[in-house]
Amino acid sequence: MQYAYRHGIRAMRPADLDILLAVQAACYPPSMQEAGEVVLARMGAARESCIVAEDGEGICAYLFAYPSRLGKVTPLGAPFEPAVEADTLYLHDLAVAPRAHGRGLARRLVEHLLAQARARGFTSSALVSVQDTAAFWGALGYQAGATSCDTARAALASYPGVARYMVRVLTGPGVLSRNC
Repeated sequence: MQYAYRHGIRAMRPADLDILLAVQAACYPPSMQEAGEVVLARMGAARESCIVAEDGEGICAYLFAYPSRLGKVTPLGAPFEPAVEADTLYLHDLAVAPRAHGRGLARRLVEHLLAQARARGFTSSALVSVQDTAAFWGALGYQAGATSCDTARAALASYPGVARYMVRVLTGPGVLSRNC
């Protein structure tokens, strides 16, 4: 039997912090959990691209993203630095609460923000795949991407386990930023 789930997508609010941290804790090991102060700072830095999905029980998924440059990688736990001349939507953190798995929420959140990125003229989206999620991201159109500078490679190294930089072309060819 299939069940119909209703989900709304909206911008994050500071009042959401406790539930966001609970979803994060349910999805990531302690070495990958980011502090509440960092989460709040990200909301403030990129309000338009930090979103949640809600169902009848409340927040059940979230996606943190921000305008960036192709080739730039955000280290784990670092603040967002939205680019003035952004060409890329950088997806930093996507999590779906275990109670909401299998509903397609991750895909819906990503597509919601990618539609906004296209409308803003961004040529690409990028992310760091962790916890063996490269196949999931590949199914959403992301492919392994190159990092062209030591700063980006050092940022990748800040993630525990295997971390892969991945890119999805939205429009045009996309060019790595010289100052990643």
